[in-house]
Amino acid sequence: MQPSFKRIGLVGRSQHEGVQPVLEELVGLLGRRGLEVVLEDRLGELLPKGDHSLATLDAIGEDADLVIVVGGDGSLLSAARTLARYETPVLGVNRGRLGFLTDISPDEISQQVPAVLDGHFTRERRFLLDAKVTRDGKTVGRADALNDVVVNSGTSAQMIEFELSINDTFVYRQRADGLIISTPTGSTAYSLSGGGPIMHPTLDAVVLVPMFPHALSSRPIVVDGNSEIRIHILDRNRIHPPVTCDGQVNMTARPGDCVVISKKPHRLTLLHPIGHSFYASCRDKLRWSNALVN
Repeated sequence: MQPSFKRIGLVGRSQHEGVQPVLEELVGLLGRRGLEVVLEDRLGELLPKGDHSLATLDAIGEDADLVIVVGGDGSLLSAARTLARYETPVLGVNRGRLGFLTDISPDEISQQVPAVLDGHFTRERRFLLDAKVTRDGKTVGRADALNDVVVNSGTSAQMIEFELSINDTFVYRQRADGLIISTPTGSTAYSLSGGGPIMHPTLDAVVLVPMFPHALSSRPIVVDGNSEIRIHILDRNRIHPPVTCDGQVNMTARPGDCVVISKKPHRLTLLHPIGHSFYASCRDKLRWSNALVN
C-alpha cells in the first residue's frame, strides 16, 4: 500500500552550513508535487518567503505525515527525541560529516526523495532510552537518548566510584572515568570510541562501556534491551558527575544519587531509500576496506 504523504515537515538547525540551499531545493520539489510544506520555526530566517508555513517541532511531529531532517546526525538526534513520541516517520538528508542516520546526500535529493514519497523505501524502528536521576527516592532530572547516556567525571581528572545493577541484580563496583550506556544506534558513536562493539541497529540490546576503568579486566557488557540499569553514585565521591544524553542534554548527579536507565515505550521510525545497507554505511563512514574476497 502506497503511503499518503501530504503534509511534510522540514527540520534542522539554521546555523548549520549548507542547510539553506538544501531547504530551498526541498521546498521547490515538494511544492511541485502539490504537497503542504511546514518549516520548523527556527528555520524561518533562512526561507522568509514561500509557499510554506512555520511551526514548532512538537506541532510538526503531531501533524506531519513525514519529517525530513536536514543536517548531520546531531540534528537528527535532537529532533528524534521529540518526534519519536508522535511516531512520525523521519527521513534524513546529510549536511554533516559521518551521516549514519542522515543517509541521503544533497546531490541525491532529486532522485531519492521523490522515490521515498512514492513509497520506495525501507522502514526501520529504533528504540530510545529514558534516563532519570533520583535523589532520596525522588526524580530530580529526566531526559531521553537515541544514541547513549553517559555518566562521567566531567572536566575533573578524578575517577568516580559507582555500583552497577541490572534488573535489581548487583553486577560490580567500579572506579572509572565513567560509563557509557548505548543503544545499537549509538554503537557507532561515542561507544565505539570507548572500545564498545558495533551492533546492528535491529538488535534489541544495550551495551555498557566503562570509560578508562581502574580494573583492566573490566570490559563492555551487552544486555537485553528491556533491562533496567541502575548506576549508584557512591557517597564517598567528591565530584558531582554529569549525566549526558546524546551529548546534548545534561543533568547533574550528586554523591548518593542513582541514575536509572530503561527503554522508552515509543520508537523512532526511520525511512531509508531502497538499497540502503548498514554494512555499506560502515564501510564508507568507518573507512573499512571495500576489497572483495574471492
